[in-house]
Amino acid sequence: MVIINEVTLLGHKDHGKSTLIGNILILTESVTKARIDSAKKMSKRLGRAFEPGFLLDSFEEEQEGAMTIDTTRAQIKYKRKGFEFIDVPGHEELIKNMISGASHARFAILVVSAKPEEGISTQTKRHLFLARMMGIGSVVVCVNKMDTINYSEKAFDFISGELASFLKRIGFDTDSVFFVPVSAYKGENIISKSGSMRWYHGRPLLAILANLSVKREFGGEGKPTRFIFQGSIDTERGKAYIGRLVSGNIQKGDMIAVSPIQKRFFVDTIYTKGKKVGRAKQGENAAFILKPAPKEELRGMVGCSADNAIRGKTKLNAIVFAVDLLPKRGKIRINGTDHDCAIKVLREIDTSDGIPRKSTSIRPLEAGEAVISLSEPVCVESFSVSEEIGRFTIYTNEKFVGFGIVR
Repeated sequence: MVIINEVTLLGHKDHGKSTLIGNILILTESVTKARIDSAKKMSKRLGRAFEPGFLLDSFEEEQEGAMTIDTTRAQIKYKRKGFEFIDVPGHEELIKNMISGASHARFAILVVSAKPEEGISTQTKRHLFLARMMGIGSVVVCVNKMDTINYSEKAFDFISGELASFLKRIGFDTDSVFFVPVSAYKGENIISKSGSMRWYHGRPLLAILANLSVKREFGGEGKPTRFIFQGSIDTERGKAYIGRLVSGNIQKGDMIAVSPIQKRFFVDTIYTKGKKVGRAKQGENAAFILKPAPKEELRGMVGCSADNAIRGKTKLNAIVFAVDLLPKRGKIRINGTDHDCAIKVLREIDTSDGIPRKSTSIRPLEAGEAVISLSEPVCVESFSVSEEIGRFTIYTNEKFVGFGIVR
């Protein structure tokens, strides 16, 4: 079975994200000739040279406007590794789509143009800040459009140095950050080394991603058992409680503790994909028949191994990112359920430099430290322990206004 590694593409508009994925599709022979011909016809109709990005942008207004509006995905195989590239909007107005598209990826490619009039922007750094908040651990920085600046090593070194300092400041491990000079349009340093940049002694982009995917396959083991309950269904053997096992595993006969009600149940029967099984594994959707039968509605609660249960909390220390004005009172959605809350901002963080400010309010498209107070206990853990149970979204009057992670 090929493991699919999700890779999100980050960066400012027009810096070449869609072009990069389009050429990756071509170079790995992951796109049909008919699709390439269609993209060539669209390029010709618009009076342009062939644009590989048209293989990805599905809406006509995207192709005519040369920008990505919604999140689009493309799958490839490279050296027995599977990758799903997630192309997310780079312009500020569509940052909500970017958050949604990047929320489950483990790797990111940041595309930044080497052209002097483009280069590192506020949006470039904001995307990196968001990536770190959402738990993306490894970043490959593609310094793009090297062909437009005569493949200047000096320009590459300048951009790499600037971004390396910023990445370290916002918490990325220097061993998990890689810099590659590329021409997305010409396909250079993507699948093989470019003869135009002999001064670059690193690996091409896809070789770096293949190596990162190996680290992922053999990492992340030993996390505590966490099962998020999402509802229930009736079966001939009684009510089965459905949800997703986000970490660990659960076997038939195990005792699990359900938080925040702090009650214990035996797992009598397990179903995955409609069949009875002896064990549910990390990442699987499953249904459990529990003994004794719970009297409570378990939606939004978390099943844990009996010796490592979560305690419910009514106060969360968090880092939040605002896409709109944050209310003092609103709702947070966590583990699929909504809870009334009060939000107290302690200080703002400027996402363009990662430095805290004294302000006790958060401007749209900036972040901050906050205390979230709830009227009832919820199941959360530090985001560093469990990304799935350690993040939440914020709403006011049913409008999405931000998201956060538990510290």
